[in-house]
Amino acid sequence: MSEPLDILIGNTKDIALKEIVRKVQQQERITDEEGLLLFEKGSLGFVGTLANAIRERLHGDKTYFNRNFHIEPTNVCVFSCKFCSYSMLYAHKEEGWELSIDQMLDIVKSYDGKPITEVHIVGGVHPKMNMAYFIELIQKIHAHRPGLHVKGFTAVELDYMFRKAKVSVEEGMRQLKEAGLQSLPGGGAEIFHPDIRSVIAGDKVTGEGWLAIHEAAHNLGMFTNATMLYGHIEKYEHRIDHMRKLRDLQDKTKGFNTFIPLKFRNANNDMSDVPESTITEDMRLYAIARIYLDNFPHLKAYWPMLGRQNAQLTLAFGVNDIDGTIDDSTKIYSMAGSEEQAPTMSTEQLVTLIRQVKRHPIERDTLYNEINDFGQAQLSVMSNLN
Repeated sequence: MSEPLDILIGNTKDIALKEIVRKVQQQERITDEEGLLLFEKGSLGFVGTLANAIRERLHGDKTYFNRNFHIEPTNVCVFSCKFCSYSMLYAHKEEGWELSIDQMLDIVKSYDGKPITEVHIVGGVHPKMNMAYFIELIQKIHAHRPGLHVKGFTAVELDYMFRKAKVSVEEGMRQLKEAGLQSLPGGGAEIFHPDIRSVIAGDKVTGEGWLAIHEAAHNLGMFTNATMLYGHIEKYEHRIDHMRKLRDLQDKTKGFNTFIPLKFRNANNDMSDVPESTITEDMRLYAIARIYLDNFPHLKAYWPMLGRQNAQLTLAFGVNDIDGTIDDSTKIYSMAGSEEQAPTMSTEQLVTLIRQVKRHPIERDTLYNEINDFGQAQLSVMSNLN
């Protein structure tokens, strides 16, 4: 790691930026002010070199993916987030979809005999799909396929469930864990700062509420992910504020697996007048996140949102995970204008995608235990794995 950073120091004239390089070399934490400085003055090449050095110190060339599928119970929602292109307000529920427990179990059964390791359950907040409903769903999934890891429900969904059931966050999380919920996705974080959150998502759980739910999950021994919706009306200081709150909670609980920046897309929503961030800004954000979030083991790029080529590019800017096969027809991002309108990739395609940029493909489970090493495997033997 030292050689590219020694060169970077030699080519950098700004004393404050030199100090950031030194901190990265010594594995010291950067401050909020230094994080802002990277956004304001750090060139793409500068932050990319730093982030890649950290990525390779932590993971070498390893790039992780998993074999998963999504279930989206409904796109009917009681909330009206301005950036959302996915959900239909409950008042217009005839325009949306609502899956029964049996329909969702049929989706699970459609993967019988396939080496899928995770089901990811996320959707809108439907007033009829309460906590008892989802406990029954989780229990039936486990009864059918005990080895399938159930990752489900954003903090937005959980907050509504718990309030409706009149239980505390701690009690609600305990009941869901006992039913078989094993980890939480990172959705619903958006931007924690109230000045921005009140504008784009003012009627759902607060940033403090999101953090409290994830802390409760961590305290029960569950691992969770974290996200940040970027590239809309937030400023650099709001991004740093968001990441600092995540970094602080990670210091306390060590319960986050990965951080996933989510690019704002402006199609079919109430923020269509807001321009999207450029690919250069996307890569700078990934890199700075890798530098700032020194206690997060993994940084993930969600390939359906960015597109396959851009996801490959992130692997040079600190990212070491490109999510999974997403072997279904998830609509959350495609409805917002993401690059992938039918987001599904086979194992062979994912492995090829990673190899094309000289990285080492590793299939993981939800908790980053390594399942298959495709570094030396021949593509011709993978047909039976998809």
